[in-house]
Amino acid sequence: MDRLFAPPAERWQAVSPRLCSLRRALLTFWLGLLGLGGAIVAGVVGMWWLGAVIVVVAAAVYAFGWWLIGRNWRSWGYAERGDDLLVTHGVLFRTLVVVPYGRMQFVDVTAGPAERKFGIAKVQLHTATPATDAEIPGLTPDEAESLRDRLAALGEARAAGL
Repeated sequence: MDRLFAPPAERWQAVSPRLCSLRRALLTFWLGLLGLGGAIVAGVVGMWWLGAVIVVVAAAVYAFGWWLIGRNWRSWGYAERGDDLLVTHGVLFRTLVVVPYGRMQFVDVTAGPAERKFGIAKVQLHTATPATDAEIPGLTPDEAESLRDRLAALGEARAAGL
């Protein structure tokens, strides 16, 4: 994992490879649907050459998307420190969010139908300031629940001290 400006001494946790698999499956579904639809429309209109162009462009976009999803997946990580949680992600535009435990208002664990199918969930951290809200996608359900419980306990302990 490339941690360009993230503190190097921290023990970074990566997200599950299932997040990469989910995003690639969605890429395959939607791009395949669009490419096939475009090729069919071009065939019905009688412009077979346009159908071939659509298929070639869709294949190029698919290859680039496949590679980009892998890079993006590797960029996600989080580290628990004594007083705060660090979350980093991004390939072109790197983001590092520092969420102090005492500022956390609540922690959500969510999983939509696609996430449940791939066995992953997302932890969403909510603070008083929306700028410091953070999310960690692609965690296994057990890991997400465990992280939620740890963060909620730390948040309560730090908030009680204010």
